[in-house]
Amino acid sequence: MTDILGIISTTLLYSAPLIYAALGGVISENGGVANIGLEGMMTLGALVAATVGFYTGNPWLAFLCGGLSGMALALLHGIATINFAADHIVSGIAINLIGPGFALFLSRLFFDGAAMTKPIPFDNKLPQSFKWFFTPERMASMPWLKPFKIVFQQYVIVYIALALVLLMWFVLYKTKLGLRIRAVGEHPRAAETLGINVYLIKYICVLSSGFLAGLGGASMSLAIVSNFRETLISGQGFIALAAMIFGGWKPQGALFACLLFGAAQGLSVFLGNKGIKIDPNLLSMLPYVITIIVLLAFVKGVKAPAANGQPYEKNS
Repeated sequence: MTDILGIISTTLLYSAPLIYAALGGVISENGGVANIGLEGMMTLGALVAATVGFYTGNPWLAFLCGGLSGMALALLHGIATINFAADHIVSGIAINLIGPGFALFLSRLFFDGAAMTKPIPFDNKLPQSFKWFFTPERMASMPWLKPFKIVFQQYVIVYIALALVLLMWFVLYKTKLGLRIRAVGEHPRAAETLGINVYLIKYICVLSSGFLAGLGGASMSLAIVSNFRETLISGQGFIALAAMIFGGWKPQGALFACLLFGAAQGLSVFLGNKGIKIDPNLLSMLPYVITIIVLLAFVKGVKAPAANGQPYEKNS
């Protein structure tokens, strides 16, 4: 039982960064802007969050700055794809090259030439939730609660990510703004004839996408680990893209896909901690192998928004 709860706990923790980035992909591509640059946005977000967290000691300010740095890269992507009708895939690839390169440059600038930031003290990391509930006194009086502490006393990033899934579902499917976003993603020309500012909607979507991806990177360097290093973001942005596709470009679908991929990471960590004699390289491959298998087996017939990734020029 304890082992199962441990896997669930690790699954939730490692799913959180994927959920942020996958939601970023969902909002951007529902608005018609294909964003494969999530990896680069996450990387820059992780570096900025770790740097601000180290120098200010304020994890919430660092978390916000991580999101804003991802938004800054998204602005470049938006200008290229929306204003200049550049190819969305080429622009996204450029973002994935700019993000890690600029993050490494900033790391060397702020940390005396080092390719990694200095560790953030534990007290300056993002807090864990429900610490007020799982007190030593309560644990002593109700020992049966102890196993569940592993699952529910998560870093706050987990609960924020879950709340954002609900919020995005509500915005996309229950509000006028969400209807406009989906209309622009399906048929921007028709949306324009109804008086919708297509460029504005696209910018809202792509900037939100960058902010969420930046938060995903920040959650890696402010909760899961306590610093930034070159290999911290290693494919999570691409796994988030796969989760978005597997989830049918819907927030609730992306959530379940991220939990699946997080479970693969949790299983990898569990097997490694148990000392089971499996090559650690094979364990580290597990989440990516499962990603490929899921895409091959389950995404047939899943359709993206009709105008996703297509250049759009406003009628004169």
